[in-house]
Parts: sequence; C-alpha cells; structure tokens
Amino acid sequence: MSVKELALEDMVASVIMEMMNKDEEPCQPTGDGICETIDEAVAKAKAAQPRLISLTLEKREAILKAIREVALAKNEEWAKATVAETGLGRVEDKIAENILAATKTPGTEDLDAKALSGDAGLTLIEYAPFGVIGSLTPVTNATGTLINNTISMLAGGNTVVYNVHPSALKISTEVIRTFHKVIVENGGPEGCVGMVAKPTMKTAGEIMAHPDINVLVATGGAGVVKAVLSSGKKAIGAGAGNPPVLVDETACIRKAAEEIIAGHSINNNIFCISEKEVIAVDEVADNLLKFMEETGKAAVLTPEEAQKVTETVIHDNHVVKDYVGKDASVIVEGAGLTRLAGKKGLRCLVFEADKKHPMVWIEQMMPVLPLVRVKDVWEGIDLAVKVEQGNRHTAMMHSTNVEHLTALARAIQTTIFVKNGPSYSGIGLNGEGHATFTIAGPTGEGITSAKSFCRQRRCVLIDSFRIV
Repeated sequence: MSVKELALEDMVASVIMEMMNKDEEPCQPTGDGICETIDEAVAKAKAAQPRLISLTLEKREAILKAIREVALAKNEEWAKATVAETGLGRVEDKIAENILAATKTPGTEDLDAKALSGDAGLTLIEYAPFGVIGSLTPVTNATGTLINNTISMLAGGNTVVYNVHPSALKISTEVIRTFHKVIVENGGPEGCVGMVAKPTMKTAGEIMAHPDINVLVATGGAGVVKAVLSSGKKAIGAGAGNPPVLVDETACIRKAAEEIIAGHSINNNIFCISEKEVIAVDEVADNLLKFMEETGKAAVLTPEEAQKVTETVIHDNHVVKDYVGKDASVIVEGAGLTRLAGKKGLRCLVFEADKKHPMVWIEQMMPVLPLVRVKDVWEGIDLAVKVEQGNRHTAMMHSTNVEHLTALARAIQTTIFVKNGPSYSGIGLNGEGHATFTIAGPTGEGITSAKSFCRQRRCVLIDSFRIV
C-alpha cells in the first residue's frame, strides 16, 4: 500500500464496509431532505434547480444568509454532537471550524461577471450553474464541509445531493434537515439540499453513475478522489495531503514554535492542511523544541517515549485508526507514558525523527509531530518536496529570508503555502481570504468557492454598446 493510500478517508473504507453490513436503523425519511434512495434525492434536486435559479440573486442571497445564521445558532450543539459521534477532534476547534465556514464562505458576490467591449460590440462573460451536484463528504470535517459546500453550491445556482460519511451520519442528517427547513422557510424550493438516509459505498456509486448528476465533488482521501475522476463526469476532487513545515535559521523561532503547535494541534490534526511534520535547520532545532515545550501545549518526547508512541499508533506502516483525531492524552495513555499522564493543557506530542521515520511520510492525522533536522535550508527544501509527495496540497515555512521562502514555494507547488503563520491561516482562519473545506488540488480548482461550481457562459452582442 502506498503512502498516498494511507489518508484517513482510505483507512475508513473498512469502517464503511462494516457499517454496510450492520442492521442498524437508518435515519427515517421525513420529506425534509432525507430520502430513501439516491434516485429520490436526485429527482427532488433536479426539480428544485430551475426553481432556484428563477429566484432573484437578492432572494438567493437571503437564503444563504439564513443558512449562515442557523449554522451559527446551532454551532455549539453541532460541534459537541460531531465529536461525540465521530470521536474525532476537539469541541472548541469544531466551533471555530463552523464559524469559519458560516462567515467566510463567499456567496453570490463571488459570481463576478466580466464585460469586454470593442469595435465588434459587447461580450458578457458570466458564471452559470452546472445543475445538480453530487457531493461526497468526509468524517473529518463533517459540519464544516456541509456548511461550506451548501453555501458555495447554492450561491452558484446549483442544487446538491450529499453522500455523507457513515461515521458522521447522525450529525450530517441533522445539518441537512436543518438547512432544508430554512431554505424552504425563506422562499426556496424543496429539494435544494438532500441526502440518502443510509449512505454506503453502493449509494456513493449510484451518485457517481446517476445520469442527472452533472458534477461530482469529493472531499476526502486519494481513493474517493480517484473514484470520482474515473466516473466520466466533471469532477472536483479534494484529496490527501502530508503538509510539511520548514523552519530556517532566519525565522523568529519562538513565534514559529507557537504557530506550528497551534496549526498542528487544531482539531487534533484531522485538518488535511495541518502541519504533519517539521523540518528544521540544525542550528535552530534545539531552540525550536525548547520553545515548543514552553508553550505548555506540547511535550517533547525522549527517544524511548517516541519509540513507544510510534509502536502504539503505527502498525505495519499503517496508522492505527483508534488514535486518529484523538486527544494527546489518549495517546499518552495508550503508549503508557506515565511521565505525561494527567498533564494539563497538553495538545500534542513532539519528537525528533530521522528522515525515514514512518510518521514523516504518513498523513497520520493525530497530534503526534515528528521533527527532522537538516544541515541547511536547501536540504530542507529538498526534503519538504519529497515528503509532500506531489499532493500539491499545503506547505508552510517560517523564515525572514525572501529568497528562501520563494525557493520553497516554487519547488513545492502546493495549492496553499503559508509563510510565518499556522496552517489554518491558509483557509481564512486568522488569515486573509475566503474559507473552504474543499481544497481541490488534484483537479486544479484550488480554494473552491461559488464560481468553482459554475461554468462560464459568454453572451455576445454584435456591433452595439461600443460607446467610447
């Protein structure tokens, strides 16, 4: 199995299959966006889409405003429910995730038209919806992705049918039911958002093959992205990542330490953008480790403790899924690290590793952070490019040397490149720019927004409206 196949969404494929074989009662269809079959959900979305685009943009924006408001009103409730159901992340970080998605996802203002005028007349280029979108969502950011995608896709005039992750079924059902209700209450048609009551691998396949689904959007690991790209439809894929963070000798080391711990430990590292490994120039590595521990949120492990942790969370070069997204205290207990038992404020475990250590190469998605020393920044850039493994997802660097920053950015070619800040700044959290939870590196759309889910349409008027 390749390292790319070790992303969380691929690891949970076995969980999906287990859930398919269980006799658990699905969420019962109620006519409020929760449907018995994919055919039913798609039929409703198809009927709703022309009604949605017949509304004025002002009315569409009012619907989006209502979605934002209800997401913020239910934020804490949804955050607690998500962590309780999935066992992933931290409640306070889920709250931040939901606020980010609700407040910084662009609406219809993203659909900026362009006009070209000349001797031959006037051409208007505008964004138009694809129609019905089939969206596969992850367990890692269940609510954030649903809030973000629903706003973006409806802003573009599309309707959407979700195949949510089975391990986040209850909370996803609550979110979709709530959105469906506020859409209708604010003058939108029924069926703008929907999902199948019992999502499985089979229903995911039905969405991919359905003739009335115009576009597929997959947010997850390499496996699910590969599947939608093989569907024969237009596909937008947000895949796996293994984001490195490089620290050179010119960086503000204390600030770098604080920012790296903050970015790495948010939601217990289940964000695909989060720092997964640190590469530090040797002359600053000792101070970096020291300052990380002085944050009070990180513990630097001894070689013996690091070995115990590695043996606990990695088996046969695979991540042990029981530790994915769990608090550092759970890993401390599992590895038997008595020195750190009960340590207050602990958010992550840091240890020195050699270049070949498996946790340097695996997208582990847990608060365990390996640090690799390199002799200079050029060796660090070379290693960062290698461990990112061509995902072109996210990378970070702490440096005050513009040449060094430029060199890594050019070499690594990631969709997101954060300089002198935590990884989450790259999705608009305490950083400039809009938010997204569908970062489409594999298919090139990048930081998606409403216009990502639209096609360009050209309207040409000949020999008129050239007035200059």
